[in-house]
Amino acid sequence: MLEKVLKRVKRQVRVRSQITGTSTRPRLSVFRSNSSISVQAIDDTTGNTIEASSDLKLSKTWTKVDMAKMVWEDIAKKLLAKSITSVVFDRWGFRYHWRVKALADAARNGGLKF
Repeated sequence: MLEKVLKRVKRQVRVRSQITGTSTRPRLSVFRSNSSISVQAIDDTTGNTIEASSDLKLSKTWTKVDMAKMVWEDIAKKLLAKSITSVVFDRWGFRYHWRVKALADAARNGGLKF
């Protein structure tokens, strides 16, 4: 188990050395745990979180993939209200499938460009 986490952290460090977010094109950071998923739009030049969304406030009656789509639709609405249409996608070392892929597809459908 620890080896799996260490591999993800190594991927995370490698990716974060190459991507950064700005105020006009923030970094969209995804964190996925076993029970929930959260997203933050981060401006790395100032170190501030612009917007954040999570499925902790949603009822757990939907599947995890459906809740991930709802989180992304929420963050897309918040960012489009601030007239931010382009973002940098940071999947935080997680594989691009299931919930992370559903998040990205919902964000694209919501109007964000990667």
